[in-house]
Amino acid sequence: MIPRCALLLLASATLLAPLQTRGQEQPIDFDRARQIFERSRRGEQVSDDERAYVERAKKARREARGGQAQGRGDKALPPAPPKWTAHLTPLTEMGTSKYKGEDGGLYGGGRNEPPKSHLDAAMRESVKIRPLDKAGNPSREGKIGVLSVGMSNTTQEYSRFMDMANRDPQKPANVILVDGAQGGQTGTRWADPGAPLWQKVDERIKSAGLTAQQIQVAWMKQAEAGPARLGEFPQHARALKDNLITALGHLKQRFPNLRIVYLSSRIYAGYATTALNPEPYAFEEAFSIRWLIQDQIGGKPELNYDEARGPVKCPLLLWGPYLWADGETPRKADGLIYKREDLSENDGTHPSETGRAKVAELLLRFLKTDATATPWFTRGSSSSQEK
Repeated sequence: MIPRCALLLLASATLLAPLQTRGQEQPIDFDRARQIFERSRRGEQVSDDERAYVERAKKARREARGGQAQGRGDKALPPAPPKWTAHLTPLTEMGTSKYKGEDGGLYGGGRNEPPKSHLDAAMRESVKIRPLDKAGNPSREGKIGVLSVGMSNTTQEYSRFMDMANRDPQKPANVILVDGAQGGQTGTRWADPGAPLWQKVDERIKSAGLTAQQIQVAWMKQAEAGPARLGEFPQHARALKDNLITALGHLKQRFPNLRIVYLSSRIYAGYATTALNPEPYAFEEAFSIRWLIQDQIGGKPELNYDEARGPVKCPLLLWGPYLWADGETPRKADGLIYKREDLSENDGTHPSETGRAKVAELLLRFLKTDATATPWFTRGSSSSQEK
């Protein structure tokens, strides 16, 4: 709830805002600015224009106070995080060195490849991915549905990926990409089985000409809005992990033929100007994914994908492309960097057009080269045809 003093301050700023003449910016609607801000704080989708509108309102309010420093009335607008000046080592390059007690490697122990037993299981699941008809039966005329799951960054990046992939001659025509990710729909929202987001997912699947039975692969890139409120590491990362476990259970229940989910963590957030998901939270959320996969490898029943071991509760989980790099310090393996222009001018958190393209290229390259993906994602592969 916005403090009464903040409401009075907003009202006074409205009264003090000068009348605008034709050709100048329109007067600020401070109620609208407050509503946009509250939506953003809840993790809902906010456009770049709306963020700019809030910044105008904040500036006008400061001017209405005579340029005074931020006071108690500004509690309705959370403070920007301090400028990030630290450097971190990508999880893929940490080896056995430690970060807050956690060693490196996507799969732990400095390893970036899954254990052989898990890779073998993934290959068995991969070869089962094949064109299915609307009832879920193998068919030469069937489809392979690939769904994205996540929040605003995810839908922005996956939309760019869809454009690239659908123009790539190596992708079979029967591999249908569906963007299920939605702005503001963070891990907490996906953990809610009654959330409106599920209806939108169903609508998008139907619009793509698919049924739930044809969704066989997903790419999940998820985070929590304002992770600082959940506690410092590892608390906020544990909270995200718990929500992902629940969300994955919902996905498997809704899409019974969903066999593999590739997971990615956040991109670099060292340029963030809001508390939405700055560093080091973006970096640390990679551990949520690692713990999740490690628990599945360790046989946790709520993550079981193998009917021979009991009730199937979850698809098989693997790392997809690891997207984080330490700002303008190139990654050793591929030289990936993130410049300021790769992130939105308004919040430094959402990807700009160049940032989206970088993620899209990484995802496309992964699906075209990873051993668990090429059997069904590349043209001419055996799994892209009915057996």
